[in-house]
This record gives sequence, structure tokens and C-alpha cells, in this order.
Amino acid sequence: MAKDSIGLYIHFPFCLRKCLYCDFPSYAGKEPLMDDYLDAVKCEIDQIKNRIVGRKIETIFWGGGTPTLFHGEKLKDLLGYIKENFMFSENVEITTEANPETLNKEKLELLKEAGVNRLSIGMQAGQDCLLKRLGRVHSISDVERSVQWAKDLGFNNINVDLMFGLPGQTLDQWMETLAMAVDMGVEHISAYALIIEEGTPFYELEHQGKLNTPSEEVEREMYHKGIGYLKRKGYIQYEISNFAQPGKECLHNLIYWKNKDYIGIGCGAHSSLDGERWSNYNDILQYIKSISNKRTAVEHRQRIPVSEQRFETVMMGLRLIAGVSKLEFRKRFNNDIRHYYGKSIDKLKAQGLLGEDTNNIYLTSKGMDLQNQVLLYFMDY
Repeated sequence: MAKDSIGLYIHFPFCLRKCLYCDFPSYAGKEPLMDDYLDAVKCEIDQIKNRIVGRKIETIFWGGGTPTLFHGEKLKDLLGYIKENFMFSENVEITTEANPETLNKEKLELLKEAGVNRLSIGMQAGQDCLLKRLGRVHSISDVERSVQWAKDLGFNNINVDLMFGLPGQTLDQWMETLAMAVDMGVEHISAYALIIEEGTPFYELEHQGKLNTPSEEVEREMYHKGIGYLKRKGYIQYEISNFAQPGKECLHNLIYWKNKDYIGIGCGAHSSLDGERWSNYNDILQYIKSISNKRTAVEHRQRIPVSEQRFETVMMGLRLIAGVSKLEFRKRFNNDIRHYYGKSIDKLKAQGLLGEDTNNIYLTSKGMDLQNQVLLYFMDY
């Protein structure tokens, strides 16, 4: 990845129905605001482009919400506007998240014509009963149909998002879900454990004792058996929750995990650039109003102390199976990683939680299960 390249994230906060576990800034029933929102996104692009003059966009990621709730022509027009205002790297990765209920052949064809070369489809589970329990709108047959349409059109970099540890989910159902994803021939699989976030319907159900999630032991078994299965099927685990066929890793997410610079546009979007971090208003109307009045939509802004940047580089890098690059750490902070964390590294190695070779420090299999405890050793330096 080129030294000065950055990632570009654009948030689409609209969805047909809010999932019961979702705490992202996304809203159902706000379709009348969609055109005004796209206009505001273009205005924010105008505001930010001078901040990154001379830096190429390495990756673009459209997230949500549901970007594909928008008409295909609108999305094509937006990508054209982005191309007019930013410099792109030669092999730019352009991803859009997509929910199956909003996809059809025509929209996929328009996306491909526009330059989208990676799809991330929200599958979540392989059983309709579990999808219904999550509040999803689609069925598993919708997922299979969407993936096949995309493949027929020539998309050769497709991810499906999956979750385990779901209410009522069994180990057999989880393994069946993975098998279905593999059988569809997708190149990338994201497999995340369900996290119950405050403010969601699932949070309320859990506190009422009505959310029947698997035990920690079963969830851990789901994770490790899933890793073994995907490895046997030719997928490489390159991050704690992400698996790819060779050469199909998500370049945009690697920017986050390597603590590189990125720009976020849209309501609720976050940015990290040159040691500064900021985030936009979550509320759609407040975002549109601020941008329309030629003001910034930034709600929070802060400088990140170098000590915190070092910790975050380790924290995010240890999510990668390869771990934290000693060379990249030295380039960024002008000193060896052991200068700051040598004692912690040695203690963690002695406990079998951390490994080290010439180029990297990395979590062992045992360390992955105890990641939060490992990170405590790197705090306050």
C-alpha cells in the first residue's frame, strides 16, 4: 500500500427495517430524505477534498444502513462524483455493502459499470428462522440468488457477513451456515460473534432474561470449529474474524487494522487523518442541515496523543493473524516496538499468549481467546 494512500468510507444510514441487534446510525422509514442526503454527501466531499490534496484513494467502502436501498443510477452518479474529486490508486478497491432484499440484476449491473469491484452481502445466518429472529427482511434463498446474479455479472470478490452466538442458534446450524456460504463460492467470509449493544431491542430482551444465546463455551466451540472448517475449504484466516481465499483480503479493513489514515463521509461517519480524529452527527436531519448551511457536520474532534496512537497500532494490529509489523511500527514511531513494550512482550510470550519472529509480534491461538487480557499489558505506556 502506497505511503500516502488513504481509505474513503461513505455511510448510507437508510434501511428497510432496523435489525434487532444493530446499534449503527441507520434508520427505517426515512426514504424521503435520500436525495437530500446524497446532495449533502457531495457537499461534504467538496469540503474535505482540499484536506487530502496529493493523496490517492486506495479503497472506497460504502456501508450502512443499506447503500443498495438507493437506486442504481444514484449510486453510479455518486461514484462518478467521487472519481471527479479524488485521485485514485491504480487498483482501487471499491466495496459496497448490500442486503439481498434490495438487490436485482439491473442494480448489480449498474454498480459494476460504475466501478464497484467488491460486494459485501449481509447474509448473517443460513436458516430463515434465525434470520426472522434477528429482524432481517431477507430469506436465505434471497442471499443465494443475489450471489449467483453477482457471479453471473462477473463479480469475483464477494464477501458474506455471518454471525454466530445468535439466540437459539446451535453448533450444527452454525456449521451449516458456513457450508452454505462456502457452497455459494464466495471469496471472503466475515464471521463475527454477536455482541449485545446497549440501546438495541436485543439488549432489552437480554436484561429481561428472554434472549436465549449460546453459552460462552458453545460460542468458543463455534468459533474454533468454524476456523478449522474454513481452513480445510481453502480460506485463509488473516484476521480474528475474517477469512479469504488467497489474494481476496479486504484492503479497506486492512487500513483500519493497520491504523492507517482514512476519511469518513456521511452522518455518523468517523475519520482519522494525520493524528486527528473526528466524527459526524448521527442524526440525518442534523447532518443535512449542517452541510446545507455550508457548515461542518463534525460533532466531535480530537488530537490523538502519540502514546495513544502507539497503543492503537498494537491493539488493532494484533487482530491480524500476521500481527504487528516491527518495521512499520519503527517507520511510524521512530523506535522499535520493544523500546516501548519489551517487558510486556516478554511476559506475554512466557504465558504463551504472544508469539514473535523477526518481522512481527502476534497473538497465539491461546492469546486470541484472551485478547482483551493481552491488551492490558500494552496500556499506559
